[in-house]
Amino acid sequence: MSKAFATISFTDSVKAAQSRYGSRERNQHFELSDDPRNTLGEFETEFIEARDSFYQATISENGWPYVQHRGGPAGFLRVLDHETIGYADFSGNKQYLSVGNLNANPRVSLILMDYPNRRRLKLWGTVRIVHESEEPEIIARLEVPSYRARIERGIIIHIEAVEWNCPQHITPRYSKAEVDSIIQPLIEEIEFLRENGVV
Repeated sequence: MSKAFATISFTDSVKAAQSRYGSRERNQHFELSDDPRNTLGEFETEFIEARDSFYQATISENGWPYVQHRGGPAGFLRVLDHETIGYADFSGNKQYLSVGNLNANPRVSLILMDYPNRRRLKLWGTVRIVHESEEPEIIARLEVPSYRARIERGIIIHIEAVEWNCPQHITPRYSKAEVDSIIQPLIEEIEFLRENGVV
């Protein structure tokens, strides 16, 4: 269980809600845990580097949350060490909502989904924005040579808390590549049967 997660998330109002709805006692084990769970292990590293997208939440100066979908080729979100991740921020619609929010408040929360296996990893962290003109070596570590998109900046996230979420209510979904890998053996079997006059 994650003590860092509880320290960040279980505010007084959250604890009051837990008490009102009968889950306060059950949730206290997070706060009593000896494991802060604020670093990435091998399992988290493999999971993160296999993702091709995630959801990122930031907070604006006027207090409104903003959630953005970030995507790229699998592995574009890089684990730099056991407490740091980062990604190349590719050129987009030029609204700069997340970047603007992070300039004012560096706190960020990510949700990484594995829909087929019904797994969800939640990360909390603080962000440092880097630019190639100032730190080219960091940008080089975040580059994805096979992905043709312009990098505007790098987003470096220092991990503050890690928490795996329960699979309840996650509907399995599959990408085209995942569906193709599932049906390819069936296509090959059908072709074999046709070639041998069975169908």
